[in-house]
Amino acid sequence: MKIRKGDDVLVLAGKFRGERAKVEEALPGANKVVLEGLNVAKRHTKQTGATMQAGIIEKVMPLHVSNVALWCAKHKGPAKVGFKVEGDTKTRVCRKCGETL
Repeated sequence: MKIRKGDDVLVLAGKFRGERAKVEEALPGANKVVLEGLNVAKRHTKQTGATMQAGIIEKVMPLHVSNVALWCAKHKGPAKVGFKVEGDTKTRVCRKCGETL
């Protein structure tokens, strides 16, 4: 998966198309990402024990990684990600402008 925690991304499809957000959590096993402040669902919960809160809780839900694109700050648009290997370091680069992501 080419998107990591802390990356700035653009949502390409779905309810939040066109929005930019930061990746809170990357889930490579499920090919999903959790974005900061987007795709929030309301969950109705019943109290179980003394620690869990009852009522309506807002929960951030993951989006599929194919619905987001990495944001390139140099050309201010979505980036297709390529890799450049120099010595023993592998870095992500924007295929359009060559900027290191």
